[in-house]
Parts: sequence; structure tokens; C-alpha cells
Amino acid sequence: MQTSSKRDQMLPWYIGLVVILAAVAYVAYQSYATDCQATGLAQVVALIVMPAVYLALMYLTLRSQP
Repeated sequence: MQTSSKRDQMLPWYIGLVVILAAVAYVAYQSYATDCQATGLAQVVALIVMPAVYLALMYLTLRSQP
């Protein structure tokens, strides 16, 4: 008899969250350490808005799967 364990449907989202947070932390550090000349708005969009939108869309996609 085979027993199948049901894996967590949101596991890819958790992994994506960790990867995105690591990338954001790295970019934020590089931006701070190298005295980046990008405007504040560009930094907010790159470090907050884009990752938040991506995570929200990924969450909605994974939750809609049967």
C-alpha cells in the first residue's frame, strides 16, 4: 500500500518569499553601501512595490489551485 502525504500547497510561496527577501536585503545593502544615486521613488519601487506585487500575485495563483 502506498501512503501519499499531502504537501503544503503554499510551500513554493514560502520559498519564493525567502528568496525575494534575500534579494531585497542584498539590493538594499548595495544601495546603502555604495551611496546609490537613484531617486527615493525608484528605490521604493524596486525594494517594496515590485516584490509586494509579485508576492501577492504568486499567492493568489497558488491559492486558486485545486
